[in-house]
Amino acid sequence: MTDNFVAEDVNPVRALTADAAHSDSVAQAGGSAAGLRLHLITLGLAALGALDAAYLTWVKLSGVNAACGGIGDCEVVNNSAFASISGLPIAVLGLGAYAAIIALLLLERSRPALSEYTRLATFGVTLIGTLYSGWLTYVEVAILRAICPFCVASAIIITLLFLMSVHRMLEKVDNA
Repeated sequence: MTDNFVAEDVNPVRALTADAAHSDSVAQAGGSAAGLRLHLITLGLAALGALDAAYLTWVKLSGVNAACGGIGDCEVVNNSAFASISGLPIAVLGLGAYAAIIALLLLERSRPALSEYTRLATFGVTLIGTLYSGWLTYVEVAILRAICPFCVASAIIITLLFLMSVHRMLEKVDNA
């Protein structure tokens, strides 16, 4: 009579190493409650920015007037030479940037091993977006002398996303 008993590997060092690896992957994914909350807020802001950029894209492509509600002068901004690059509305660029940020945030959650790269890429996209939004805000104020509230909202959102990405990068360094 043979025993079909297979001994389990109960090596405590291997068990601790496996637990540490699991903890690292959870930490990379922002596994703490605060990390998850920050991740969701960042994702929500990016979605809000995408909606703003999608609306501005629709306004530009359809030729309708933006619903500024008497605040600012959206039409001056939207119909200026600065509103497109080689015929492509800059709102499309904003929409693409927000979509990239959303994709990077979702990738970070689904592939914790890539979190270092996705955080760096998010930092890069938001840095470029913040710098470009700063330039566009200067154009609105100093050159066009007209403000588009939707453009200002997008500039605020991308700046907040940039600050959050800096925080997330520094948080990762502190946890390393």
